[in-house]
Amino acid sequence: MISQVFILSSKGDHLIYKDFRGEAGRDAVNIFYEKVTALTGDQPPVVMNHKDLHFIHVRQGGLYWVATTTADSSPFTVIEFLNRLTALVKDYCGSLSEKSVQMNFALIYELLDEVVDYGYIQTTSSDVLKNFIQTEAVSSRPFSLFDLSNVALFGAETQQSKVAPSSAATRPIQSSREQGGKSEIFVDVIERMSVVIGSNGVVMKADIEGEIKVKCYMPSCSEMRIGLNEEFSIGKSQLRGYGSSVRVDECSFHQAVRLDEFDSNRILRLCPSQGEQIVMQYQLSDNLPSAPPFRLFPTIERDSGGRLLMYLKVRCDLPPKSTAINVCASVPVPKGSVSLSQELSSPDQSAELKQQSRAVEWKIPRFTGGTQLSALFKLEVPGLSSASMLEVGPVGLSFELPKLTATGLQIRFLRLSPVQPGPSQRWVRYVTHSDSYIIRV
Repeated sequence: MISQVFILSSKGDHLIYKDFRGEAGRDAVNIFYEKVTALTGDQPPVVMNHKDLHFIHVRQGGLYWVATTTADSSPFTVIEFLNRLTALVKDYCGSLSEKSVQMNFALIYELLDEVVDYGYIQTTSSDVLKNFIQTEAVSSRPFSLFDLSNVALFGAETQQSKVAPSSAATRPIQSSREQGGKSEIFVDVIERMSVVIGSNGVVMKADIEGEIKVKCYMPSCSEMRIGLNEEFSIGKSQLRGYGSSVRVDECSFHQAVRLDEFDSNRILRLCPSQGEQIVMQYQLSDNLPSAPPFRLFPTIERDSGGRLLMYLKVRCDLPPKSTAINVCASVPVPKGSVSLSQELSSPDQSAELKQQSRAVEWKIPRFTGGTQLSALFKLEVPGLSSASMLEVGPVGLSFELPKLTATGLQIRFLRLSPVQPGPSQRWVRYVTHSDSYIIRV
């Protein structure tokens, strides 16, 4: 049983508040925020208590999504409910942000009225709710197919003559009237890399987690068929074909996915509901199909004036036609570092000494495969010693690789049956993110 649901901004502003049972006062909102901000560390506990009141929250879109209960409810049930509520709000409002919630507060209150009745969860299905939700979403940014400002485009790999911006899949599911009745399906293949590279250049750990995410803007679609690589295999015992196979260790599917053609033809069949759903999740541990995307060659020394010199050379081992974007290298430096001077290999790069995190951040907007960049950092560190030089590193890299998957997983085809009446578009996008990319120096 859920007593209250409320949404707070990162600054503690009250965006949404709904009391279902009257068991706790409105001061519970302030009590929760005081408990969260009083804790040290980046990750406060998901479940917290105050007297007989239990606070359960998740963090999505920079907002706190909180449910309170006085009963002995299962915290996992409430966490799952909050995650589904955020997915619903994202489907109906188009995006998760403070501005989006403020502009669509009436729609969110209507969703809460239908989803929860006197503290009891009724449904979180978009297909069921679309028959009851009447409020139209207010888009914070009008959708335009000609807005191609973002590099991560849909269709950039599969349809060279047609592309759609990454913002195309962030509009409300009820916006079909605004879009002239256009029917579209967006498929994202998203992977996250966790890599640790030793100071000798040897890969010590390499894990990949991926998912296939579908967002459907079609009013009715009886069946969708997604064809994966024919050489796709799960585990070492299922290697298929004679070419280079695409292998993962573990794989799980959405409950709506039918797998009768998966073993023979690597085809996923499902009837997608309107909104967003994760069709498949997979994992590959301790094995990268190709070389890590980045290599670092550092030189750390002290000059005659007592300054700390860091010469960093980064090589991008992606194919020449591929590009990494939003690359950021974070280098921990000794305590007491007071100033930074720099020499960068290109004018579009930037670097800054972050005193709070005690690190130098080197930002590279675009990094083309097969090239290398370098930077020379000179740090003023009072009382620099051999011991304090050991505080340098390890280097953490964050990046995004559009149009690329680390495992090699590809969508062979995306078919709808029966063929949809009127114009319809199918879009596919590939992207790989760094989850944790650590290079020891």
